[in-house]
Amino acid sequence: MPLVRIDLAEGQSAEYRSAIADEVYKAMNTSLNVPANDRFLVVSEHKASDFVADPSYLGIQRSPQCVFIQVTLNAGRDLDTKRAFYKAVADGLNARIGLRREDVLINLVEVVKENWSFGNGEAQYAK
Repeated sequence: MPLVRIDLAEGQSAEYRSAIADEVYKAMNTSLNVPANDRFLVVSEHKASDFVADPSYLGIQRSPQCVFIQVTLNAGRDLDTKRAFYKAVADGLNARIGLRREDVLINLVEVVKENWSFGNGEAQYAK
């Protein structure tokens, strides 16, 4: 059950924001083996002054259209799986909305399964 937070500078259309969420979800299904209907995403816009992305960290030239994608998910996926996910997201966003691959910053936060409650005040994955 990944929980996805997508942050970007304000000024994009609802369709643009929705396309980003759709592409991240699609990449989670195909690359991270997330089941269908496991879709929990928050998209937030920020004023330009409140959204800071270094324009050249690690030699990657970012524009003001940079998007931050943070995915909290269960621990256990190997490096190749993670790399496939990063590529699928960057390629999908580039193909669908023309977002430059350089402007896609992804952070995975891995947690143990008992750190989730899907409702009812219960830890459904705890054993």
